[in-house]
Amino acid sequence: MSQQQQMQLGSKERSLFKQVVEHYEAKHFKKGIKFANQILTKNPNHGDTQAMKALIMNAQGNVEEAFVLCKAALKNAMKSHVCWHVYGVLWRCVKNYEEASKAYKFALKLEPESQQILRDLAILQMQMRDYEGYIKSRRMILQSSGPRGKNSNSRQNWTGLAVAQHLAGDLYDAERTLTTFEETLRNPPSKSDNEHSEAVLYKNTIIAEMGETERALDHLEAVFKNNLDRTAVMEMRAKYLLQLGRHQEAEKAYRALLERNADYRAYYDGLREALQLGTSDTESLKTLYDDWAKKSPRSDTPRRVPLDFLEGEEFRKAADQYLQQMLHKGVPSTFANIKALYSNSAKRDTIQELAESYLNGTHAPLMNGSSEKHTTGEEDSAPEKSPFDMAVLYFLAQHYNYHRSQNLAKAMELIDRAIAAQPDEVNFHMTRARIWKHRGNSRKASENMEKARSLDEKDRYINTKAAKYQLRNNENEAAIANMGKFTRKEAVGGPLGDLIEMQCMWYITEDGESYLRQGRLGLALKRFTCVYDIFDTWQEDQFDFHTFSLRKGQIRAYIDLVKWQDHLREHPFYSRAAICAVQIYVRLFDDPQLRDESLNGLNGSLDKMSPSEAKKAQKKARKAREKQEQADFEKADAKKTAGAGVDGESKKEDKDPKGAKLVGTAEPLVEAMKFLSPLLEFSPGNIAAQQVGFEVFLRRKKYIPALRCLSAARSIDSAHPRNHEQAIRLRRTLSTLAEALPPKISEALEAEFSPLVSPDADLLEVNSGFLSENSNSAAHVQASLCARQVIDPQTADDNQKDVIRTLALPSVSLEDAIRGLDLLKNWKAQSKYQEDYVAAAHERWPEATEFSSKQD
Repeated sequence: MSQQQQMQLGSKERSLFKQVVEHYEAKHFKKGIKFANQILTKNPNHGDTQAMKALIMNAQGNVEEAFVLCKAALKNAMKSHVCWHVYGVLWRCVKNYEEASKAYKFALKLEPESQQILRDLAILQMQMRDYEGYIKSRRMILQSSGPRGKNSNSRQNWTGLAVAQHLAGDLYDAERTLTTFEETLRNPPSKSDNEHSEAVLYKNTIIAEMGETERALDHLEAVFKNNLDRTAVMEMRAKYLLQLGRHQEAEKAYRALLERNADYRAYYDGLREALQLGTSDTESLKTLYDDWAKKSPRSDTPRRVPLDFLEGEEFRKAADQYLQQMLHKGVPSTFANIKALYSNSAKRDTIQELAESYLNGTHAPLMNGSSEKHTTGEEDSAPEKSPFDMAVLYFLAQHYNYHRSQNLAKAMELIDRAIAAQPDEVNFHMTRARIWKHRGNSRKASENMEKARSLDEKDRYINTKAAKYQLRNNENEAAIANMGKFTRKEAVGGPLGDLIEMQCMWYITEDGESYLRQGRLGLALKRFTCVYDIFDTWQEDQFDFHTFSLRKGQIRAYIDLVKWQDHLREHPFYSRAAICAVQIYVRLFDDPQLRDESLNGLNGSLDKMSPSEAKKAQKKARKAREKQEQADFEKADAKKTAGAGVDGESKKEDKDPKGAKLVGTAEPLVEAMKFLSPLLEFSPGNIAAQQVGFEVFLRRKKYIPALRCLSAARSIDSAHPRNHEQAIRLRRTLSTLAEALPPKISEALEAEFSPLVSPDADLLEVNSGFLSENSNSAAHVQASLCARQVIDPQTADDNQKDVIRTLALPSVSLEDAIRGLDLLKNWKAQSKYQEDYVAAAHERWPEATEFSSKQD
């Protein structure tokens, strides 16, 4: 509290103000509000108390009221650093970092010695990646108590300044800062001082980043014996020796590391480089790995790695030995260990031949003292099978289920034989479920995975797999019931609430994709928005680590965290959720009727009704929605007391549990940009991201960004069929504009776009040429039909018939067939064409769920 504000209060009120601050820090918010009100009863315009009350209200979730009260506090005490500090905290909480920074700086002018304001400003600058400002703040913190003050003797303040300089790219000053602190130490740190040990290694990494490898090695040699992170020191030393070309010393260093961990592949790579062995010197490499296999008989890596570089008969011998050893031990992950080799067709065929010979009993066993007898083909039908036989059956079932060696009928036959012999083996039922998944039957896949789960109800992994397969089969209720077996029973919001709180992104994403398939767009958007919020939370969570990491001395890990956070939204889960969300918003823009969540189930049938029938159906659906919303509200109201948290404060209520407000947005393309902007910034190499970006920009009439997305997609995969369709659509749009574009924009567009599709080109002719060049690819034919639909809508009937004809192409896949059905639905094709398509697809893929609903 500022001196001026203190003078406005009596001794009793000053004591109460201290208690307000203490209750806020202890999160006793009700008591804090109570004491603040007592002060304001006598002093209604006391700015600092108003500011503290606003801070507590903000913590309770009353953000708008907190801002109103804080602004009133500023009017009453414009020169109070407390009010400006609180104002900055409020802006920071709503993620307006620019305004928060301004408020902190103003508070600092009023109270230059305030350590709390300095720290908050420094953290905010780090969060904003304002490294120059962060350096200034860190230097002020270091100097704030004078050369002999407590801050100047605190390692974390010196390290904080070094981190700021390091991240700003000033490596020389960062090293000098760390060295200066070391020189100020009167007594050498103890050998058990972990903070000093980490700081020394951090300094070493800075020297190495400066490119002074020799000096980094000398420094490392000096601290080698006393550093606590011995593994890191040995790894860094080996790397430096290798970079300096001191191969004999590097060899010894990597051998020492392998003695500690003979399963770490990077150590073998380092040893190979130290020995200067090329990948073509297979004999020397094999000798190297064989030696380590003898030294470490329990290690997998020295036996597995040679399979990557051996060829021909040498590969066959090594693969035979490896497979037999693993299968005799019954290692379930054997196939997972070697499937990377299948990119080489010769190796894949060799492995298949070996495994088949084990199954038929025609292959000699290893000369390893094993007395196990191999069965023959006739004996294989017997109910009793050896563990080796079971392992071979399981391996081959996975082999024939894998996409590079796929024979689903044979895979099913083999896994059925394994299940007949051991009906309670969980892995066998899981593999059977995967085979059904690849056959397109999500219902049977879900049933088989549920059977596997029922065999071991205490296994969390199998439980999650069963839930995932249920979601893939659109069994949302069954999936959440399964997940509820491993969630907290007392969690607010039930199992789903706990999964969201625990940031279980795989489930949230799969749930959203399931609702998207069902056309329940509100719930789908709800889930994808939840994933978006999780990444926002991760971004916010940095605040804690900016101080925690310095306090605990884990600087190298902190630097890695900062670099990881800079590319946070490159994460595949963000890309996956964002692409789906953008696709939904595009659909909402194209068909505004979808924005009424109550009509989602009717959209497929409204077109078939008369205007009066459609109106009645819509009215009935809206009434049903309102009734359900009222029931949901009453149910949530009854459970409010159950959601009480610390200090009796209830959890924040979800006022849109089904996403009706999200799906009912008046500006779907604006909402789409919230997901799209980070997607294009951090995942420019994702072709699906560029393609949905094109769709959004085309509808927003932002033609230059749309062309950039198209060009980026072509640079990623020039042969992708959708590139052609989007190029035709862009040219068609530009040629039919009601008003001409400004000259500069038009020139910029044509300079890049004309080489792709000339403005004078006959689009039907261009499209026909594309179709004739790619007539054997279902995906390319579908793209050309989409383009033809845009160029000449009168060809709609012919296009729908041609989509059906794609099912006769020899190369058409199940994924192509499903995409063709979606195409007909998007075109709102006549029911006859859709039924004919489903019938033809069912005939070719009789087990696929997508085409069996109308047949079963």
